[in-house]
Amino acid sequence: MVRPQSSAAGVLALLQEPDPIFKQHALKALNPLVPQFWAEISEHIAVIEALYESEELPRPARDAAALVASKVYYFLGEYDEALSFALGAGNAFQAATRTYGSEEYVETIVSKAIDHYIRTRSAEQSGSKEKIDPRLQSMIEGIFARCIAEGEFKQAIGIALESHRLDVIAAIYEQTKDVSLLTYAMEGVLDTGFSLSYRDQALRFLFPLFPRLTTGDGSPHVHALTGLLVTLSDPSLTIPLLSSLVEKEQLMAYQFAFDLVEGGSQDFLETVRLELPEGNEKTRVVYDKLRTILTGKESVKLYREFLKRNNQTDLLILKSTKDALEPRSSIYHTALTLQNAFMHAGTTSDVFLRDNLEWLGLASNWSKFSATAGLGVIHKGYFEQGQTILGPYLPQTGGESNIQGAAYSEGGALYALGLINAGCGSDVTTYLRETLKAAQGEVVQHGAALGLGVAGMGSKSMETFEDLKNILFTDSAVAGEASGYAMGLIMLGTAASEPVREMLQYARETQHEKIIRGLAMGTAFIFYGRQEEADETVKLLLAEKDPILRYGGVYTLALAYAGTANNDAVRQLLHIAVSDTSDDVRRAAVTSLAFLLFKNPGQVPRIVQLLSESYNPHVRCGATLALGIACAGTGLQDAVEILEPMTKDSVDFVRQGAFIALGMILVEQSEASSPSLAATRARYTKVISDKHEDPMARFGAAIGQGFIDAGGRNATISLQSRAGSTNTSAVVGMVLFCQFWYWYPLAHCACLSFSPTGIIGLNGDLKAPKFEYISNAKPSLFAYPSSTKPPKKETVTKVATAVLSTTAKVKAREKKKAAAEGETMDLDDKPDSKHEGDADVEMKSDESPRDGDVSPITQSVLLSEENRPSTSTRPGKKAEPSFELRPNFSRVTPAQLGYISFPSDGRYQPVRAVSTKTPLSKSGKAVAVPGSNSSSAALGQGSEKYAGGGGILILTDLRPTEDAEFIEMETAAPVAAPEVAAPQAGNGHALGVQPTGRHIALDETTPDAPPPEPFEYPFDNDT
Repeated sequence: MVRPQSSAAGVLALLQEPDPIFKQHALKALNPLVPQFWAEISEHIAVIEALYESEELPRPARDAAALVASKVYYFLGEYDEALSFALGAGNAFQAATRTYGSEEYVETIVSKAIDHYIRTRSAEQSGSKEKIDPRLQSMIEGIFARCIAEGEFKQAIGIALESHRLDVIAAIYEQTKDVSLLTYAMEGVLDTGFSLSYRDQALRFLFPLFPRLTTGDGSPHVHALTGLLVTLSDPSLTIPLLSSLVEKEQLMAYQFAFDLVEGGSQDFLETVRLELPEGNEKTRVVYDKLRTILTGKESVKLYREFLKRNNQTDLLILKSTKDALEPRSSIYHTALTLQNAFMHAGTTSDVFLRDNLEWLGLASNWSKFSATAGLGVIHKGYFEQGQTILGPYLPQTGGESNIQGAAYSEGGALYALGLINAGCGSDVTTYLRETLKAAQGEVVQHGAALGLGVAGMGSKSMETFEDLKNILFTDSAVAGEASGYAMGLIMLGTAASEPVREMLQYARETQHEKIIRGLAMGTAFIFYGRQEEADETVKLLLAEKDPILRYGGVYTLALAYAGTANNDAVRQLLHIAVSDTSDDVRRAAVTSLAFLLFKNPGQVPRIVQLLSESYNPHVRCGATLALGIACAGTGLQDAVEILEPMTKDSVDFVRQGAFIALGMILVEQSEASSPSLAATRARYTKVISDKHEDPMARFGAAIGQGFIDAGGRNATISLQSRAGSTNTSAVVGMVLFCQFWYWYPLAHCACLSFSPTGIIGLNGDLKAPKFEYISNAKPSLFAYPSSTKPPKKETVTKVATAVLSTTAKVKAREKKKAAAEGETMDLDDKPDSKHEGDADVEMKSDESPRDGDVSPITQSVLLSEENRPSTSTRPGKKAEPSFELRPNFSRVTPAQLGYISFPSDGRYQPVRAVSTKTPLSKSGKAVAVPGSNSSSAALGQGSEKYAGGGGILILTDLRPTEDAEFIEMETAAPVAAPEVAAPQAGNGHALGVQPTGRHIALDETTPDAPPPEPFEYPFDNDT
């Protein structure tokens, strides 16, 4: 029996021997003993280091000495020293990687080596003179070689990206020719907090590696290429790509143009459009169509048509909210205005407003401003008719109206005009600028400035900026605040130093808090997406004494790193959230986490969990909005579980935030996919109808109801474009929505983040043919919610008189006696049906069947569904099919995209994959989604990365010679502002335009109705 060794002293003694052979033997023997006796060996570390540097020992012995020293330092927790000696160990370290029991040591040293290499390479790229240790270089090359040999390509790409080794990515692609690895690398560049300069360098390196786009293979990398070009926003890369597609792949060129419009900024798309070549006789038509698509107006028209056709808004919900909320209270009036606007966003359906003119007429002052602005949300994208629809409201050519209160509807209409033209606003910016210059009243200036900011977002027009600056310098609190926001929106993402300097200088001089807040938020917009370029300004703002400027600093940080999940930015926000002296700043810091992390919604509940239990109600409120914005449209159950208890919070504005956030998260969820949906809807109804509930909570519930049914139940809320890139206007819209805390009209901007979710198929002529595709999931999983039923009118029935059991016993005895005597008594088996009204009911509760309810009217037992006997006439419940056919222009939710496929024998096939999740299948079957039978599969997709895809699909016609049926687009006939004159009707200042509409009859020339016929009332019949 071998005794276990109790000390390394004997072996260590050999190190003192003069003979090198003994020393070599000692080092060889020490190596396996280090894990057990490292503390004892550490006392002789100086001797071991000296042996490593000794010239008298051969190379293998010195390597062994270095390995022993490295292991000792590893156990002492001195990892840098351990790495240094491991690099010196050379072959001995390589041998250790294959030795049993050394796995943890080797793994730690390798990870330290990678970290050190990444640090040194990054420093070298930024101009540092420090050279990389060649031993470290060879170690890393070995790691790359091993990863590639074992097929762990993604690990190698990750290390290569972080260590600025783009050549490794090119080598891996050359070897594998796997496009999905390039897509992985591109997503890594976009979703990791790299500096802007390196991000652009990496994307420009990856771009030429992608293969040519072709229609036949479904080109799964279209989404990746679109995201790459949108991020770079470089016309010099985009135009050659489009031109190459025009020659051979015209349909793919159209598809690519539509995809660019989804995520591209206005100025980038405009530059591409203007610089596209004219083309020769053959290609001129294609280039003209591309120019039309790149204006963005084609997409807007198609989505508007989609929202209009599929509008599933439940007007009964709006009606019950209207009946429950007191319309004379401005907060409730605004709540219903916003709810109606969000529910009908983009559908152009104003039926609720037409039906409730009296309610609309009760709006006064700023509620009237909000009510008019709501029309902009409802008609969003109806840019052809925007000015016609708002005609009766807009300031007339002679200047502002002098009628009292008209300024509010005029200002609201100008703001609405901006919302209608958001994303394609170049046509109205001139009109809005002229109106802004001509306006004298601050309310009209406020509306014009907000409209100008939203319509001209990212236009970088210095003339517009100067016009807004002139309004700012009038030092009017109301107009100045809107100018501050608008100045930031116009210069969105420019990081222009001079405008920022002017804005912050004025913010420090003015006494108006509203103006300071407008300018602070404007500064945040200017640094949108600029990452490290914003660091100086953020540092400056966060050090200010004024909490409003610190508030601006928080949003500047969040918008500069929007969508990057940058660790330093997250750390800084979390620190502010628990340390700042101002509640507003703390709330903003927690909410801002959402703008950094929305690409990884699954992480947010974990990060926000503790903050949601904070003692400070403002921090809790910030946590609700952070969950809502980051997890919007995912139905993420983790987030819902945190929010549900917060709907019962003791503080009203925390409940408000929880209601709003639940609406955002559960938008477009079905009762089958989200177990919380029905309960949340019921909770909204309960809170709104409870007159004792706080106004703020009822306001939140109304907005939540609006979000959960956004865009006629056909839009989701998403801060990402379909290509997976950050959706600029959605992020800006949500940031503006968060300012509703201070100014309700800004809540309308939430509609900028509504994204219609449907499949809109177009052929090569950009017409919409009739066809069907397959959704490989149970229809109930992605069905519209069932519509609410009107409350039943309860008919008052005369309650049957209950009698004591003794009476029943007497009657039973009489009956028995009569039967015995042979008399045919007139006693019925059912004594309660003898007389209609005052029969006696036997109190035999135990004898009635337990599974059913006794009907109070017929006294018969109503069996529940399960217990009702099945009869031959009642067919059994049909099994739900596992798939369904959907027509063109129908709703497909983001989670559903993974289940969509086109039938292989169908006439029309899409030129690109429907979704980034499912590759286009030649057989027409979608690649099986794991667990697709269960609803959890659909739910799980929300917590993963954004599915993307869908939207406008260009289709290849496989049978072009056959006649095709097309969907008739509803032509936009000019509308003479039907509902727009409604508030005027209530407030008595119609501006010269006589409204027309089925519910409005204000024409004084129409003859009066005839008097009713004479009749005599029968007084004698009164009782």
